[in-house]
Amino acid sequence: MFRRIIWIVLDSVGIGEMPDAAAYGDTGSDTLGNIARLRGLRVPNLQHLGLGNVKPLAGIAAAAEPEAAFGRCALASPGKDTTTGHWEMVGIHLERPFPLYPRGFPAEIMNEFERRIGRRTLGNKAASGTEIIKELGETHIETGCPIVYTSADSVFQVAAHEEVIPLAELYRICETARAILRGPHEVGRVIARPFIGSLGHFTRTPNRHDYAVPPPEGMLLDRLAERGVAVHGIGKISDVFLGRGIYRSDKTKDNADGMAKTLRAMEASPDGLIFVNLVDFDQQFGHRNDVEGYGAALEQFDHWLPDFEKALAPDDLAVLTADHGCDPTTPSTDHSREYVPLLVGGPKARKGVNLGVRATLSDIGQTVAENFGVAIARGESFLKQIV
Repeated sequence: MFRRIIWIVLDSVGIGEMPDAAAYGDTGSDTLGNIARLRGLRVPNLQHLGLGNVKPLAGIAAAAEPEAAFGRCALASPGKDTTTGHWEMVGIHLERPFPLYPRGFPAEIMNEFERRIGRRTLGNKAASGTEIIKELGETHIETGCPIVYTSADSVFQVAAHEEVIPLAELYRICETARAILRGPHEVGRVIARPFIGSLGHFTRTPNRHDYAVPPPEGMLLDRLAERGVAVHGIGKISDVFLGRGIYRSDKTKDNADGMAKTLRAMEASPDGLIFVNLVDFDQQFGHRNDVEGYGAALEQFDHWLPDFEKALAPDDLAVLTADHGCDPTTPSTDHSREYVPLLVGGPKARKGVNLGVRATLSDIGQTVAENFGVAIARGESFLKQIV
């Protein structure tokens, strides 16, 4: 019914706590609501689409005639991380959350990891990626020991200077970690985090590589591939799904780069699915409790929307959503268990449709699936409501 769908995930842009938020320590979390209330948000284009119709937001009035269909989605799976949210979008529901390691990884994991890679390690704690290379980067250069750390996500991250541990070796080290982290310690992703520079001037490079848990067979991207539907991934989409079902992938340096590459993808890919993740909201601002930075990033995205809308073809459908919350206004630097917004529009889509509260993010995946003539195991399509 739509020749092309552009699906943009605003990473961590939640819109209010879910009923079970207290079980996750997230009572009161409301990423969009709290930023709008405490900082203020000037997002006239999102407001025009119907963001203020999803729920009351300070300074973002409900549109009298929203230009898009609007609603919000619950996360049906346990957990609140990147892999959980993105997997649920494509029809995979977890029975248990991926493990987290706020106090670092257990000795049996680290001892075996060090034995296999032939190097000692530094760190082994939860930390900001930029802060830990400031703290341990010089020691790493002196000793050759890679820096191991985790975050609020279910991740095992390995940072190394590209002139100390070459990329090929860093990638092998991460493949070794991926092989070890199985069973009860099967984290969602192992991530290579290379950096360059000298003390006081360390910077991470774009040579990051994610080693995700293989998604179960039958998810949306598998079904689209079987149907011959081209999927163009932008940002970390390909890494989250191990490249499955993705014919082309563009990595991004930041949100601005991701938005620019989205427009270029729209020029290059006239049909199929363009699947985008804009990670700065989460990575740069949510986890650092940077309210001002988060708000500014939302306004930057809003400012870009008119260019995006001009690039839409007559048979396009655009989907804006998120994967979880990460409220920068709370004491926690962790993700937050929140609903995510849902805005769906295009030149031929019905405007102002209230899609309500969807039971799962899989409803989006099922809608995409139905549009391209396939189906996934989970989710209820809302395609007929917007056509």
